[in-house]
Parts: sequence; C-alpha cells; structure tokens
Amino acid sequence: MDLILRQGRIIDPAQGLDLIADLAIDGGRVAEIAPHIAARGTREIDCAGLIVAPGFIDMHVHLREPGREEAETIESGTRAAARGGFTAVACMPNTRPVNDSPETTAFILERARAAASVPVHPIGAVTAGSRGETLVDIGRMQQAGVVALSDDGQPVQNSGLMKRAMEIARSFDLPVIDHCEDRDLAAGGCMNEGPLAARLGLRGISGAAEEVQVARDAVLARLTGARVHIAHISTRHSLETVRHARAQGTLITCEVTPHHLLLSEDCVSRCGANAKMNPPLRTQADAESLAAGLAAGDIDVIATDHAPHTAKDKESGMERAPFGIVGLETAVGLIYDRLVRPGTLTLTRMVEAFALNPARILGLARGTLKPGVSADITVIDPNLSWEVRSGEFLSRGRNTPFDGWKLQGGPALTIVAGRVVWPA
Repeated sequence: MDLILRQGRIIDPAQGLDLIADLAIDGGRVAEIAPHIAARGTREIDCAGLIVAPGFIDMHVHLREPGREEAETIESGTRAAARGGFTAVACMPNTRPVNDSPETTAFILERARAAASVPVHPIGAVTAGSRGETLVDIGRMQQAGVVALSDDGQPVQNSGLMKRAMEIARSFDLPVIDHCEDRDLAAGGCMNEGPLAARLGLRGISGAAEEVQVARDAVLARLTGARVHIAHISTRHSLETVRHARAQGTLITCEVTPHHLLLSEDCVSRCGANAKMNPPLRTQADAESLAAGLAAGDIDVIATDHAPHTAKDKESGMERAPFGIVGLETAVGLIYDRLVRPGTLTLTRMVEAFALNPARILGLARGTLKPGVSADITVIDPNLSWEVRSGEFLSRGRNTPFDGWKLQGGPALTIVAGRVVWPA
C-alpha cells in the first residue's frame, strides 16, 4: 500500500457508503475500504473527524489559456482548483482562439500535462469560432479529447443548427452544454431585470431570456434523443421546465452555481461589477427555489462557472465590465457552510452534485471510491474556520462577491491518482 487514510467518514453515493473506515491507496488507485486496514511501513494520514469523498469535479470553468493568460492560465487555474478541493476540471472553449479544432484541444491537453495540478478535460465548441454559423467537426473533436460541446457565452441562437448539433452529438454520445440565453431578450443588460435595476438606472436581463432557451433545448432534446445539460440555471421557472422535461423521459440535466444559490440581485448594490455575471443574480425567491431543487435532486450538479478577469477589466463599471466571477477556491466551503451545516443539503447530495453526477454526465471514470478506480479524493474538514480573502487566491482572478465571508468547513486535502496535490 502507498497510502492509507485512517478513520475518515467515507461518503460515496455510487456505493451507498456513509461510514467510518480506512481507505487504502496502491499504485494510484483505490485498493480497499475497510473498518481497519493493517499495514506496516505505509504512509498514513489521520482523517478522524474528516469527510473523505470521491474527488470533486468542476465541469464548468474558464482557464483562459490560450489567449488570455493575463486573467488565468492552466497552471494557475488548476492550482486554484486543487486548493479548492477539486480533483478535475472541464474547461469551456471560449479561449483565443476558440477551442473549435483538434489542434486547439491538443494544445490544451499538452499544456495540462506539463503544468496542471489536476486533470483538465476540454469542452469543444459547437460552432466554428462560436459564431453560431457552421458546426465543428464533432467526430474529430471527440477523437482529440473533448468531453462535451458548448458555445457557452455565445449560445447557438439558430434552432435548426442546434437540432443538427444535438443529432450529431448523440451519435458520438457527447453531451451538449448550453448557456441558455435568447440574445434579443437579453439585449445588452447587465443585471436582473426588475425594480432594483430600474432604481439603479441599469439595463436588466429578464429571466425569460434564459427560460425561452431552456424550453427550446428541452424540446430539441426530446426530439433528437440527445443528452443536453443546462449550464448555470438561475430561475425557478427554468427549473420547472427541466423537471417537466425529465418527467417525460427527456435526457436533460442541469447545474447551479454557488452564487445563484447564495446571493440575490441585491448583491449588486454592495459589490458592483463583482456581482455581475451571466445569467445575472436573480431574486431571493429564485435562489431559495434553486436550493430546494438541489436538495431534492432536481438539479444534478454544482459547478462554479469560474470566470477570472483582471482588476482593470472589473473596475470599468457595471455596464462595461465583463461578466463573471471566480469560484474554484470558495465553492466547497460556501456550499458546506451555508447549505450543509444548516441542514438544507445533505452530505450525500453535496457529494453527488460535486463528484458523482459531473463524472456521469461527462463520461469520466471518476466520481466514486470503488476499488480499482483512480484515487481522486476530496477530504473536507467540517470544523475548519476560515475567511475568504481574495488577495490570497492562487487564481489570477480576484473578482468575487464573497470576499470577507467567514466560513466553517472546507477542503483539507486534495488527492489526485493517489498523490496529495493540496496542500502542495
């Protein structure tokens, strides 16, 4: 045995496990879980009082490389991921150039092999340049190593083209991840449309801009039989559409971010452009509905939509600043402290949403602690008291509305293929 984690609370929804036990790692893989594993001359880590879970996967991050390395790199972004308790990430294609070719996918994978702290799984564009005009060669992109398709912040508006993309993606068993936004309805807004936006003199983005596209994607998914994943769902009506489609047998899944669970549009008044994201923060009622949907299993995944920007870019004001906040180093602590500790979310559901379900949706051999799988493990200390300090982030981005939040519970160890990558 190479390493034994002693007497942690092991939670693995894939095996129905919630017990105090030892976990042994050998050759980079999970070797055994048992009440007590006898071993001599093996490295041991005392995990008494800690939570030992399958490695968490963030299936929605922006690593910015290639092309925008001043905001983030594969090296800095994956170091932040490891610190945040994530053992793998899937990166969106809105780089420069857009990841719409096998060559760009190969570059990302090569850079990850050379510099990443955790595995990186590229997501390829749906259309060339994410311009919504011509489909990429989906077969070649899959061969190059993409795990899903998405035009993310430039969502496909042409329904006929999206239908064709879903049909081809289905033939390669790739999920299509959609940032659901009707660009005409969004119309240059920078926060949630409503009385607060009117008082602040800012153009709003209606929830309908998201809800129309969620409904369209649900219909197209039912029609084509494709696997469709709704990114960063933000309204209770969008969630109702997903529930309805799923009840009809449609292969539709969805994710939610910590900020859409824990914040509302009121945050804009306090945090300015560090509370500007797309989709925007909605109402408190929306946030509460999403939290309930996550607890009930209607929302499959928690993802960060980690979107680093330079301080200069974010200082240009609400209307001109880019959308997005960072999240890799805060997500696990926020969810544990604000949802698990109060009892809104069970630990099992948290692990499903951070580990099992992202692995299932992306087709990764991860998300469980079954013997024989890669020993990717997230260890959480439920008693860790800490404060979010953006100035100490390992990410190059500092753009967060959570700066100064005091939390209890957070990542203690991040292990990838049996190797401790955090603390490094």
